[in-house]
Amino acid sequence: MRRLRIPLLQDNSAVSYTISAIIITVTTIALVLVASIYAYQVLEQQSGAAEFAVAKESILTFNDALENVAWKPGAVRSSRFTIEYGYLQLTPNGTYGNAILVNATVGGSTTTLYNGTTGFVRYYLDSKYITFGGEYTKYILGSNDSLVVGSTDTYGRAVIQQQGGFVSVTLDYRVRAMKTSVIEVDGEDINYVDIWVIKLVTMDTVTHPWSYVHDFDLRARCLSVQTISYEWPTQIPNGNGAISVQIGDASPSSADIPLVAGKVVFNVIVAEVQVSV
Repeated sequence: MRRLRIPLLQDNSAVSYTISAIIITVTTIALVLVASIYAYQVLEQQSGAAEFAVAKESILTFNDALENVAWKPGAVRSSRFTIEYGYLQLTPNGTYGNAILVNATVGGSTTTLYNGTTGFVRYYLDSKYITFGGEYTKYILGSNDSLVVGSTDTYGRAVIQQQGGFVSVTLDYRVRAMKTSVIEVDGEDINYVDIWVIKLVTMDTVTHPWSYVHDFDLRARCLSVQTISYEWPTQIPNGNGAISVQIGDASPSSADIPLVAGKVVFNVIVAEVQVSV
């Protein structure tokens, strides 16, 4: 006996298979796209974090280069940077830079030895690539003190900070103070205290903060080294003088300098270093 064919049921079965295939295909494509997007985001985050680590080391290398040329007029050194996810910003001295104020206190009297401005270098990266949480601050070079006493510590100061959706590494320079000698002249002792200041400047055409990306060499060139001498107007007793330094909005840092009775001469030695790309 022959079976009765029902075309409608056969057609419905074919349609069902087709719809199932389409659903599976679309789902597979969606899953692949989601996985690809996630993989890309993870890869991009890892690349950004890797760039941060390299940029941090480049800044430390640049500090070595700059300190090497700071007291040698005409000397030039550079450090290589490769930046794709963040940017390096050069902030010139002047309106946008940090003020430097150096005061000396001897025998209860205070006078200003130096009042100027300096630029700084800062690398920025969006915190979506790397985050330390909260108001994070960590010094990877130097400390928050603006004054260095003696000859062993570095001038450079590099700090990692996280604020406002960005992680940054900022490089600037502290002031060094040290009594270098006591010389007897005509039966009277004269104390000599040296104050070393590194002043960062940019090219004359750069008057606002300027940002750089991709591959470039960051150069440090010593333009000049000048000495300004200040002789304290009165005799001083045995004891300590005090040097106070304030850079930018940070709290002042101060330290005592041992002095012998007689006179004191402060020599402020300023190295002007141009930072450029």
